[in-house]
Amino acid sequence: MARRGAGTPFLLRLSLLLLLCPGGTLGCASVAVGSPVVPLGSAVTASCAIRSELCRGLEQGKVRITWMLDNDPMVGSQHQGPGGMEVSNITLPQFNRTQAKLWCWVEWNGTKQRVGMAEIRAGYPPAKPFNLSCTLNLSDYGLTCQWEQGANSHLPTSVVLKCATSRAQVVTGCTPQGGRSHCTVPRPLLQLYREMEIWVSATNALGTAESEHLCILSPALPPAKLDPPALQSIQSIPFQTDCVTLAWEVARSNAHMELQCELRYRVSEDPAWTLVTGIVGQAGTTQCCGFLFGTRYNFQMRCRRSSARGYWSEWSPGRNYTTHEKAPTGKLDAWWSAQPAGAAGQLEVQLRWKAPRQREANGRVLGYHVTLSPRRRGRDPPKDPSTVCNTTHTQCNFSVMAGTRRVYLSAYNAAGESAATEVTLLERKGQPLARLRAVPRGERSLWVRWEAPPAPAVAYVLEWQRVSSEPGRCSACWQMERDGAATTALIQDGIEPFQRYNISVYPLYKDFVGVPIHTAAYSKQKAPSYAPKLHLKSIGKSDAELCWDLVPVEMQNGFITSYTIFWANSTAEVSSATVNPSLSSFVIRELKPSTLYKVHIMASTAAGSTNGTSLTLVTMVLDDIEIQFLFLTLGLIFVLLILLLICFQKNGRVKQQFWPSVPDPANSSLGKWVPAELQQEPLRIPGVREPGLATISTVTVLERAAGKLPSTWGKELSAETTGTFPALPQPYVRQEAPRTPGRGWAATEPRQGPGGSGEAVQYARVVGDGYKGQQHVPPRLYLRSSSTQPLLDPSPSPKPYENLWFHGAEPHGCPADGGCPEELPATFPLLQGLRISGAEELHD
Repeated sequence: MARRGAGTPFLLRLSLLLLLCPGGTLGCASVAVGSPVVPLGSAVTASCAIRSELCRGLEQGKVRITWMLDNDPMVGSQHQGPGGMEVSNITLPQFNRTQAKLWCWVEWNGTKQRVGMAEIRAGYPPAKPFNLSCTLNLSDYGLTCQWEQGANSHLPTSVVLKCATSRAQVVTGCTPQGGRSHCTVPRPLLQLYREMEIWVSATNALGTAESEHLCILSPALPPAKLDPPALQSIQSIPFQTDCVTLAWEVARSNAHMELQCELRYRVSEDPAWTLVTGIVGQAGTTQCCGFLFGTRYNFQMRCRRSSARGYWSEWSPGRNYTTHEKAPTGKLDAWWSAQPAGAAGQLEVQLRWKAPRQREANGRVLGYHVTLSPRRRGRDPPKDPSTVCNTTHTQCNFSVMAGTRRVYLSAYNAAGESAATEVTLLERKGQPLARLRAVPRGERSLWVRWEAPPAPAVAYVLEWQRVSSEPGRCSACWQMERDGAATTALIQDGIEPFQRYNISVYPLYKDFVGVPIHTAAYSKQKAPSYAPKLHLKSIGKSDAELCWDLVPVEMQNGFITSYTIFWANSTAEVSSATVNPSLSSFVIRELKPSTLYKVHIMASTAAGSTNGTSLTLVTMVLDDIEIQFLFLTLGLIFVLLILLLICFQKNGRVKQQFWPSVPDPANSSLGKWVPAELQQEPLRIPGVREPGLATISTVTVLERAAGKLPSTWGKELSAETTGTFPALPQPYVRQEAPRTPGRGWAATEPRQGPGGSGEAVQYARVVGDGYKGQQHVPPRLYLRSSSTQPLLDPSPSPKPYENLWFHGAEPHGCPADGGCPEELPATFPLLQGLRISGAEELHD
C-alpha cells in the first residue's frame, strides 16, 4: 500500500504528460498572441484554449489554466468557451523585455504541465541610415558605398543598398555582410552616362527606413578613391644638413593619371604630424628641409586625382628614417651649490645641469665634460689636467680651491663637442624676493608667481622637491628662467597630484645669488587617506586627555585645515570641538562621571574630510586628588591600627596600665598554710556575694602579754607544731568576733601559762577576696586585740599592712626597748619573707 500510494503522483504526472503531448492530443491546446513582435513598452495580449474532448483523461474534472512569462508567474482570467472549451486570457500592460517566452500551463489533480508557448519580441522600428557616400575603384571600376547605422532597434533588421535608373527600375545593388556598413556595387549594375539614384534601406518587423538618396549624374564619373603610393627611399643631403630627399612609386592603376600628393612626418615620440602639401605625384621624388639632426622620423604619403573630384587615398605604410648628427649647439643651463671641504682651502662643489633640448643636442649626447679652463673645439686627449669630471649623468661633485670662481661645462656626441658653457660660482648673499606663492595649473603642473626684487635680476632659479616623511627619499628638481623681468614660471617636471612640494626661488644678480624664499603647494587636493588614531593619555572624573600621531605627509593629500573631535555618550548626546592642525593632543572637559563615551577624530583638507576609528572610554567616579586623599586617609588609619596592635601586644607598660598583674593569694604558700589547731575547725562557707573567685588565707601571730619571748619560744612552737608542745599543758582557744565578708580581722585568745595566769595571746587572720572579675587579689592583714584597748589604732580602722616579711630579720616597728624577737619561730615557716609595714601600730 505504501508503494502504491507513493507511485500514484508519478503515474498521474506521466499519464498527463502522454495525454497532453502534441502527438497524443493533437489540437488539445492552443496559444495565440495578439502580435509576436510589438514595440518595446507596449501591451501584449494572449489566450490559451483547452478542448477537453480532445484531451484524453481531461474529460472529467475541472481544468485550471495558469501562465508563466519565462520564469515569472502571471495571472490570467479563465472562463468557459464555446463547445465546452476552457479559455484563459492574459494582458501584459507594459512589455519591457526585448525577447521572452509566454507559457500556458494546465493544472489537473495537483499536477502542472506546459501545454503551449508563444515567443514575443519587442523593439523599435529601424533607424534611418545617414552619411551615405560612394567612391569608384579604378582597379575594378566597382562602386563602393559606405554609411552609418542608426540606433539599435533590438530586432532583426535587413539592410540593402538599392539603385534606380532614370527609367524607375529599382534593383538591389549589394547587401552588406556580417553587419557591416559598406558594400560594393559590381560594374555590370552601373549604368554610366545616365542618372542614377543610390540609397540604403533598413527593414524589420516594425517598419522600414531609408537614407537620403544619392544622385550620380551622367556622363561624369563618380568620385574615385585611389590606391596609396609606396615610399621607396629616404636620404639626407650632406651639404644641406637639415634636408632630406624622398622617392616613391604610385600604384599601377593610377599610372596614367595626374596625381596630387601629400607627405607627413613626425618624431617617433611626438604624436603631432608635420604636413607637406603641393607635391606633384608624377615626379616620384621630392625634397624637404627643416629636420633635426640625429633624430628618428616616421614618414607617410597619400595621393588623389588632380583633374577630377575624388577622395584621398589611404596613407601609405610608414617608413622610419634617422637624420645624421652634428655637434651639440647652444649653452647648458647649470646650477650649483658649494660648501667648505674637510681639507683647508678646499671647496666642495655640486654642479647640476639640464640636458640639451633635442634641437640643440643634434643627436644622441654621449657625455659631458667639466673643466677648470675652456676646452678647445674638437677631440682633445682623454687625459686633460683641467678636467674635473667626465660623466654621462647631469650632475657632478668635485673639489676645487677656495678661490676658484669659474668652471666650464660642455656636451659631446658622436659628431663633436659643444662650445663650453661658463659657470660662475657666485656667493649667495643677495636680496631675496619679496613674495612667493604657487597655485595649481593642472593635476601635473604648478604656476609659481613672485614679486620682483628691488635690485634688477639677471635670471631666476626655481627648485622644487616632493615632501616625504622618509628621509633621503626626496630628489630636487630645478629649472632656470633666463628672463630677469619674469615674475611667473610653470613647473611640471615630476609634479603629481595629492603630493606636497616645497618650492624655492633664487634670484640671480650680476655678482651675487639672492637668498631663496620658500613655499609649499599641491597641484590637486582631496580628503586625507585616513584620519589619525586616537590614544587615551589620561582620564579623570570630568575630563579626558587625548593624543594622536600626525598623518604622514604622503597620506594627507592636501593641507590639513583642522582636526575635529567628536564625542557622544550612551544617550546620543554628541559634542564636537575643532582643533588647530599644528596640535597633536586635546583635553575634553565637562564630562559626566562614570559615563561611557565614544570618541573619534576627523581630519579635514580644503577638498574633503575623513573620519577615524572610534575610541571607547569611561570616566572615573573620583578624580586623582580625591583618590589620593582617600588612599592617604585609609593608609593613615591602617598604620594607626597596626601601631596600636603592636603596642597592645608588645609593650608591657601599656598592658600593665590597662590590665594590671594582680597576685593570686589562693595559689600562694601562705594561703595553703593552716596551724595544727585550726585543722579541725569546721569549714566555714562564705556568704553569698557577687560572683567572683575569692581566696582566703589565715595568719596567726602569737606573742606574750608582756616582755620578750623566751629564747626557747621558738623551740616550743616548733614542738607544738609537731604535736608535742611539752611547755603548754593545753591548747589555745581561739576567739573571734563576727567578720565582714571580704575583710580580715585580728583577735586575741587567752592562754594559760605555766603559772596558771591567763595571758592574752594575740593572733591575726588575713582574709583576701578577689576583686570582681579578677583572679589575683593581694592579701591584706588586719590585727585586733581581745583587750579593751584595740590592737590597732582605730582611726582609721582597719588599715592594711603591706610588705610583710620575716626571714630572721628584725621586724619593723619593734618597741624601743628591744622586746621584738630575734627571729620568728620555726612554727611559721610560711610567714618568712613577709614584711609588715606599720608594725608600729601594734600594742604590747
